[in-house]
Amino acid sequence: MTALLNEDPLARLQALAQHHSHSFEGRQVQWRSFGRGEPLVLLHGGHGSWLHWVRNIEALAVNHQVWAPNLPGFGDSDDAGPAGMADLLDSMQAGLDQLLGAQTRFDLVGFSFGGLVSAQLAARCQRVRRLALLGPGGHDSERRPRGALLNWHRLKDEAKITETMRHNLQMHMLHQSDSIDALALRVHTEACRATRFRSKVVSLAGGLAAALAQYHGELLLAWGEHDVTATPEQLLTTLANNHLQRQTLIAPGVGHWVQFEAAPTINQQLLSFFESK
Repeated sequence: MTALLNEDPLARLQALAQHHSHSFEGRQVQWRSFGRGEPLVLLHGGHGSWLHWVRNIEALAVNHQVWAPNLPGFGDSDDAGPAGMADLLDSMQAGLDQLLGAQTRFDLVGFSFGGLVSAQLAARCQRVRRLALLGPGGHDSERRPRGALLNWHRLKDEAKITETMRHNLQMHMLHQSDSIDALALRVHTEACRATRFRSKVVSLAGGLAAALAQYHGELLLAWGEHDVTATPEQLLTTLANNHLQRQTLIAPGVGHWVQFEAAPTINQQLLSFFESK
């Protein structure tokens, strides 16, 4: 059993996780927590799950209590309510109040669609001390697609599904071919199969800049150099200039799923950001 946990990062994380559930209007949202210390909340991206942070949780949990939910409509959480994004935000704010405490301040990291969710939560919830956004959605600027994504939903053959997932990871999530390993394929495939929330529609509608205009705490903005969802250099100007307490990073040689493909760099940057005085 010990050898299995050492070899399988998913099994190891599952063994380390404490499971929590919060209820909002009759729907359950599933959370996992790790470690002890000041609370640090991680919100995953679209077509994702808490395992978008598979290469980050253990490093961050050394000095923090890390909280990683499956957002409503993703993974093992129930669907969001009929109001879509509004219900998702209401549910997440209720969960933070229930699990962390209604007066507890916390740090918040969001990736992709989760970056837009995080910015909107920070705008409405005045308890976010530091906010880090990795390749955030909702920026309402031009994307730079690498190629078309392929539809896997009607495929029956597992080998064909795997090859389609590999293609989609290369087109959208990861820049380097050797980054698309067995772990990336497993996390992405399982998350895609369990996704019901249509996050792309929400992300393309914008709203990130408006949310950040209402957040006045410390801000970290980070992208991979080859992120296909945005042009990082452009967004550094439009999103960061109005924040006096800001840090920015463009990780070289990697794509959109920056915290996976450049995990050591991102882990170090996040730890430095959240532990600064």
